[in-house]
Amino acid sequence: MVNPLSRVLRHLFAPAAAAMFPAATLQKIADAVAAGEARHAGEVCFAVEPALPLRRVLHGVQARERAHEVFSQLRVWDTRGNNGVLVYLLLADHRIEIVADRGLAVLVSEQQWRATCVVMEERLRAGEPEAAIVGGVAAIADLLAPHFPRTPGDADENELPDLPRVL
Repeated sequence: MVNPLSRVLRHLFAPAAAAMFPAATLQKIADAVAAGEARHAGEVCFAVEPALPLRRVLHGVQARERAHEVFSQLRVWDTRGNNGVLVYLLLADHRIEIVADRGLAVLVSEQQWRATCVVMEERLRAGEPEAAIVGGVAAIADLLAPHFPRTPGDADENELPDLPRVL
């Protein structure tokens, strides 16, 4: 159980996203998203948020709930193939969440998504945020490619921006 006061303090004094994800790193993540999407017809979006507003923390909003909100706000659910994936990182809570659209729910198991999160969490703990997210995006491409393969000659209609979102 997380100490509520400790969580409030983490959110009040959360690190800036720009410190972990400077512009060059965001571009490398965008390049990894584009490279993955060249292999599959899904859409991947990465969003990082330093902290939640204090009132949201006091109301007990957790990273998973916020990830679902961001999934909706960024319209990751609104892809033609129902194959959008959000990778959401809440820095203050040290949580990474993956939210997949309904077209993926029956194809990729929770264990597979969790294993992808574990790999990213390990790299983040090692102080390698760029490697964590780039590796996670590649792992997601590996999961999507068999189910939504891109065939030669397919036009890549980029339904979601590849550049990460800093919230």
